[in-house]
Amino acid sequence: MNKEAIIFLGIAIIVEVIATTALKSSDSFTRLIPSVISIAGYCIAFWCLTIPMRSIPTGVIYAIWSGAGIILIGIVGWFVHGQKLDLPAMLGMGLIIAGVVIINLFSKSIGH
Repeated sequence: MNKEAIIFLGIAIIVEVIATTALKSSDSFTRLIPSVISIAGYCIAFWCLTIPMRSIPTGVIYAIWSGAGIILIGIVGWFVHGQKLDLPAMLGMGLIIAGVVIINLFSKSIGH
């Protein structure tokens, strides 16, 4: 993966997590500021996601994007919204992390 692709993928993931957190806080788009943050955040995240798609297979990008997003949203939900995770949820997230690590370390699809 080239440096630009990694940076933009990271930005896309972080902005998507912010947008999803704001979506929860928007209360079904009844609160203006969280709603605007959510909509703008998704637009920015999807634009940033287009940059790594120039050089990394879509399936690999999506695996990293969704895996990292699930983990980060789980953490943010826990601390910001008080949404506790049980053991099966944490184990499942651990398996997602393992999958992302395996892709990044061993896949020849992403061109280390």
